[in-house]
Amino acid sequence: MHVEFLLEEPSAEEALRLLLPRLLPSTTTYDLRNLQGKTNLLKQLRARLQGFANMKLPDLRVVVLVDRDDSNCEDLKRQLEEAALAVGLPTKSSARGGTFVVLNRIAIEELEAWFFGDVEAIVAAYPKVPPTLGTQAKYRDPDDIAGGTAEALERVLQSKGYHPGGLAKLKAARDIAQHMDPARNRSRSFQAFITGLAALNPYPGPR
Repeated sequence: MHVEFLLEEPSAEEALRLLLPRLLPSTTTYDLRNLQGKTNLLKQLRARLQGFANMKLPDLRVVVLVDRDDSNCEDLKRQLEEAALAVGLPTKSSARGGTFVVLNRIAIEELEAWFFGDVEAIVAAYPKVPPTLGTQAKYRDPDDIAGGTAEALERVLQSKGYHPGGLAKLKAARDIAQHMDPARNRSRSFQAFITGLAALNPYPGPR
């Protein structure tokens, strides 16, 4: 099986480069495609998926990952689903337990929520951050951090002397992702992501 990941930003690419060897079977190959922003990804998505559909490769799978940001989650998911279905590629949602080609996933509200889901990894990367960070009310639910998770991570790290010139998202992704343990992550959107990856199956062949 080969998996194409369509991503909106370099930090997602960097995080997944470190995480995917622990999330996919060693026999699975993959490519990470940074499409330079959510707007560009959504604009190019249907054409990209059409290209994959034209290949007619039975063991090709596509994972689309975008940040929710301020979008309505249901509307954004519908947009992703419609792009795949318009070119004849079944999604996990539409396949209803059957074999699918496209897995659409949304980081709520941004990739940095996945980092807050693993405070131990943040502390391993930035030891001045208190291990009790995840017990504080405003960080207890990584997917419900108010005011933007990237901004929240910047405030936490800058308060301890890290990233004084502003959050370097690529560096932070690299620093934190290398210490992440997917099994302990408290972000619901991250758990939905890895559950979706686990459901990817190669084409079973003719029956």
